[in-house]
Amino acid sequence: MKNITIAIDGFSSTGKSTIAKELASKLKYVYVDSGAMYRAVTLYAMQHKLISEERFFKEKLIDELKNINLSFKFNAALGFGEIYLNDVNVETEIRNMNVSRLVSKVAEVPEVRRKLVEQQQQMGKNKCVVMDGRDIGTVVFPDAELKIFMTASAEKRAKRRFNEFMERGEQVTFDETLKNVEYRDHIDTTREDSPLVKAKDAIEIDNSALTRKEQFEKVYKLALEIIGQD
Repeated sequence: MKNITIAIDGFSSTGKSTIAKELASKLKYVYVDSGAMYRAVTLYAMQHKLISEERFFKEKLIDELKNINLSFKFNAALGFGEIYLNDVNVETEIRNMNVSRLVSKVAEVPEVRRKLVEQQQQMGKNKCVVMDGRDIGTVVFPDAELKIFMTASAEKRAKRRFNEFMERGEQVTFDETLKNVEYRDHIDTTREDSPLVKAKDAIEIDNSALTRKEQFEKVYKLALEIIGQD
């Protein structure tokens, strides 16, 4: 049985994090949510009034990167690591619509991406890691033994995200959520630095019509085939 690196990429709201968490737990691997890292940097920019829907002080954020410390701390009750921004747990705060509206702008900045990619590669240097994001199989771990690319229709993804917002009591409309999903798709796939693309050796999974259990079993089977278990 060998240790491997598993990269799960794909569009927003395709359930990448959910699958990655379950897979890491099942395999006893480390789980890293790269998207949470970009969201945490976005939250920092918002807290310091460096970004809003009207303006973005990009150079000031770049200067502030040295003051941004990100880490994951395992929460036994949840079964995965929560993200900390400068030693403060921001796992819940980074998931709201305000951060969702702005995160793609922050993720476009090459200096931000370089800083986070370095940290992500360090986290996975010993393998036994499941990491999800937009450029894990193409940039962060191009030699990952298993690469998954997850996709679904924009409407299906917006419905999932909308339901999450409703469960948290956020006041958003479905149309607003759909527009945000479509906007993030555009930014993610057209940015100059590390755009969202399917790696040539990635296995694509369209989960528009799959249940959570069905998609997990599909990915878990692929992982076991490479690891060498029966």
